[in-house]
Amino acid sequence: MTSHNTETIEDRRQALQTQIDTGRSMAERNRLGQFATPNMLAVEIATYTASLLGQRGKSVRFADPAIGSGSFFSAALAVFGADRIRSAVGIEIDPAFCEAARRLWSDAGLKMVSGDFTRIVASNSAPPAPNLILANPPYVRHHHLERDDKVRLRDLAYKMTGIEVNGLAGLYVYFLLLATVWMEDDGIAAWLIPSEFMDVNYGAALKSYLADRVTLIRVHRFDPDDVQFDDALVSSAVLVFRKSPPPPSHAVEFTFGGSIAGPHVSESIPLDRLRKSRKWTAHPSHEKNDRRTASDGHGPTLVDFFRIQRGIATGSNKFFVLDRAEALRLGLPDRYLRPILPSPRHLKTTVIERNEDGYPLIDPQFCVIDCDLPEVVVESQYPALWSYLQTAEERGVKDGYLVGKRTPWYKQEQRGPAPFLCTYLGRGSDDKQPFRFIWNRSEAIATNLYLLLYPRDALATMLRQHPEYGADIHGLLCHVTGHELRGEGRVYGGGLNKIEPSELGRISAIPIVERWPELNYAVSRQQTFELAEPKAIWAISKKLKSRAQS
Repeated sequence: MTSHNTETIEDRRQALQTQIDTGRSMAERNRLGQFATPNMLAVEIATYTASLLGQRGKSVRFADPAIGSGSFFSAALAVFGADRIRSAVGIEIDPAFCEAARRLWSDAGLKMVSGDFTRIVASNSAPPAPNLILANPPYVRHHHLERDDKVRLRDLAYKMTGIEVNGLAGLYVYFLLLATVWMEDDGIAAWLIPSEFMDVNYGAALKSYLADRVTLIRVHRFDPDDVQFDDALVSSAVLVFRKSPPPPSHAVEFTFGGSIAGPHVSESIPLDRLRKSRKWTAHPSHEKNDRRTASDGHGPTLVDFFRIQRGIATGSNKFFVLDRAEALRLGLPDRYLRPILPSPRHLKTTVIERNEDGYPLIDPQFCVIDCDLPEVVVESQYPALWSYLQTAEERGVKDGYLVGKRTPWYKQEQRGPAPFLCTYLGRGSDDKQPFRFIWNRSEAIATNLYLLLYPRDALATMLRQHPEYGADIHGLLCHVTGHELRGEGRVYGGGLNKIEPSELGRISAIPIVERWPELNYAVSRQQTFELAEPKAIWAISKKLKSRAQS
C-alpha cells in the first residue's frame, strides 16, 4: 500500500469517525469512554516507538485492543510502512466502529476481531501475541462499570497479573494490565490514558506495576490547558514501556507540555526515587510544572487540626435543593428544610454571616429537603411536601443510584454545619488559587461541591473559648498558595483542578502553629500518644503473658 493510498484512507477514516461520533450523545460517549486519538498525535506516538524497536528491518506485529476506527493503525502504516508490518490485529467491542475499521483497513492487512478485549484475551481464541501495542483504551470510569463486570475484571486482573486493582480504577487500567500479559516479551507498548492514575490512591497498583514489572521508558504528560480530546474533560498522558524487567539503576524519562517530540520540560527520574514518589505529576521538577507537592512530610498538616469531609450528595440537587422563597411558596414545612449553601459559582463572598433563624445572609437563600418520616406519615400530615415529592417520578429522580439506596429516599446524609469550607473544583494557574476557603458563620450545610473542615481536638477547644479566632483561621487558610493546593490536588483537561479530603489534609499547617504555638504542643502530644499506644498495648500483653506463664 502506497503512502498516497494510506493518506486517502485516513481522510475517509476521519470522516467516518466524525459521522459515528455526531450520531451519539455526549452522555453516551462518556459512558462508553469513546474519544478518538487525533491523527497527528497517533503518528507522533508511533514515531517515538519506532526508535525503540531495535534494528530497522525488525518486523512489526501490531495490535490495538480498542482500535475504534483505526487511528493508530493508520499511524503505524504511515511510520513503519506496510512492508514492515508482518501482522496487525484490531479488537473492537462497538459494532459500528468494528465494521468501519474492517471496511477501511482490511486491504492493508488489518485483521478485525469483534468483541470485548477483556474477555477475548482470557480465552483460548486470543490472537497471536504482538510485539507492538499502540492503544487509546476506553476512558470508562468505574461508576459506569456494572458491579458484576467490575468483580470479573478485578478477579481476571489478579489471576493474570497478581495485581489487586482498586475498585475505583477505570476500565483503561484493566486494558493496560491484560494487554501487557498478552504481548510478546521484549515488545513495546504505548498507551494514551488519563493522567489521573499518577496521583490518586487507586492508581497505586498501576504505578507499582509500571515501576517493577516492566521497563518504563517514557512518561509524557500533556499540559492540562492543552486538551488532547476536544470532547473529553481529561488530562492525558502517554506511557511507553518495554515488556521486560527493569534493569539495575534504570531511570524513566518524564516530560511535560508541548509535544512528545518537543516537550517543554524533561527530567530523568531514577526508579528508586520514582518508587518513593507519592505523586508522579511532580515530575519533571520545573517551574512550568506546578504539580510538585508542597508538603515535605515534616511538621503538622491540616488533617492534624481538621476533620475533612465531602459535603452531602443529594442524588439530585435540582430536585432536593430549592430557593427558600420557592419552598415557602410551595408550603413545604420548615422543619424538614435545612439551610444549604448555593453552588460556589453563585457564592459572591468568602465570609457567610447568619440571620436570626440560622440561614446565611446571602441572596437568594437555599434549602434542602431532608425528612426521615415514612411516606404514609408525610402523605397524611404534610400534604404540600407529599405533593412535591410525587413529582420525583416524572423527573426521573427516583431512578438515581443514591436515591434508590436511601430509606426513605428523601432523607439526606447527616452533616453538621462546617465553620470552614473549601471548594472542591476550581481553576487557577501560577499564583492564583484554584480553590476558595469559606468561613461559614451560619447554620447552612453544603453539597459535595465543597469540602467541609471541622476543627478537632485542641483547635476546636480554642475556637470554643475564643470564637473571634475564626477570622484568623480563615485568613491563614486563604493564604495557602495556589502552588500548594495544585501540588496536592489533581488536574483535568482544560486546567480544571480537583482536591479530595485526604489531599487537602496533607497541606502544611505550619502557619497555624506559628500563630498559636500551644497548638503544636497539643498536636505533638497527640501524635506521640497515637504512636505509643500500640507499643503500650504490646507491653501490657507481654506482662500478662509473663504472669500467666509464671
